[in-house]
Amino acid sequence: MSTNSKSKIEIEAATYRRIVSHLRENPEVQNIDLMNLANFCRNCISKWYVEESKNHGEEIDYDAAREIVYGMPYSEFKEKHQKPATEEQMRKFNERNSK
Repeated sequence: MSTNSKSKIEIEAATYRRIVSHLRENPEVQNIDLMNLANFCRNCISKWYVEESKNHGEEIDYDAAREIVYGMPYSEFKEKHQKPATEEQMRKFNERNSK
């Protein structure tokens, strides 16, 4: 099965929107857990959004990209949903990043 370039881009865009929607619908999933399991989190997606916007001739700043990914200002998400990282979470994070 092959898709034309336009279809491929539309499928990829729809997949991205679905991933972001899934993360918004599951705010109990902590960024630190995503980092420890998958080596990326909502903030990484926001940074990638900023980078790709530049690659496509647009200038979207990090805070605006975070709001797109989180569906609200980051400060609001953090207040409502983010818990302090546990010692165990930080140990795993630091071990992974020291490699």
